[in-house]
Amino acid sequence: MAVIRCRSWCKILSGMLLGNVEINEIGRRWYSRDMKTDWNKLRPMIQQRIEKRLIGYPLRYMIPIAKEVLLARSTLIHGVSALLKALPVVTCKNCPEVYIGEKGHMIRSCRGFKQLNKNQVHEWIKASLNDILVPVETFHLENLAQDVIMHHERFNHERVPVIVELCCQAGAYPQDFDFRSSNCMSKATESAVEFSSCTLSANELMTIGNRTLSAWEILREGVKKLLLVYHAKVCKYCSEVHVGPSGHKARLCGVFKCEHWRGNHFWQKASVDDLVPPKMVWCRRPQDPLVLLHEHRSYYGHLPAVVDLCSKAGAMPPAKYSCMMKIQGLSGPPPDFISG
Repeated sequence: MAVIRCRSWCKILSGMLLGNVEINEIGRRWYSRDMKTDWNKLRPMIQQRIEKRLIGYPLRYMIPIAKEVLLARSTLIHGVSALLKALPVVTCKNCPEVYIGEKGHMIRSCRGFKQLNKNQVHEWIKASLNDILVPVETFHLENLAQDVIMHHERFNHERVPVIVELCCQAGAYPQDFDFRSSNCMSKATESAVEFSSCTLSANELMTIGNRTLSAWEILREGVKKLLLVYHAKVCKYCSEVHVGPSGHKARLCGVFKCEHWRGNHFWQKASVDDLVPPKMVWCRRPQDPLVLLHEHRSYYGHLPAVVDLCSKAGAMPPAKYSCMMKIQGLSGPPPDFISG
């Protein structure tokens, strides 16, 4: 029971706002059982309030940021596609582990395809674009005032990259993107694969690395600014992301511990890492051996896959990534390291 201390406020609230509330002298209140809620009258009011909430959107001062994010995304796809043709990158056959190098590391961190094993050696194969830039898709909304997507309506809405959907809601619409395509692949990605088939010199490789690393930073910083204005939600138990004021009702959550939810998502506020996954990888420093060993894994560092790929191309990573290359409490290689 809520206690209202001021009696004058009790009279005001009881007369103006709370028509079905009875307030006695000591300030306690009870909701009257005689008055029933008429949902036929409340439903138009709720719908009108939702429509008024969209007045002023998209914000005009956020449109240049959304366009900058789309341009950075296109540049990032071009750069990573070109670097994958020039530099060796491998990925595990049974897990999403990625390593930037000709030979994979010997760290036993593979748990198998179904994650039933533990401390297994990786089986390395050639990596692709989706191994570096993890694709995150979401439902495309025609407008923010439309009804919540139900489970039986999940095939009636297109699945698009989450960055494209966020920029569309912010007022920037990509001209080279086809929302009706089956694979939701932009023309920038297709042309990037054709462009990256040619050989590159050392100077060209460094130029592409610097441009790609700059696009990566612009993309993450722009998404961070857009999330301050526009809503984005992520499921607590899986990687499903939804861009909009409320999450959808499609029962797609397959985590076993959430079976009592009947596949419904448990939505919470999304961060930049949910929309742009950094895909952390083991990085090899100059003092490290040619092949990273399992026994000395405590001395190795981690970097986002895009940053490590650009650094291998000759780009200088920003200073904020220097702490990721050094493990807390440990400095330098172990005494029995053999420098490569």
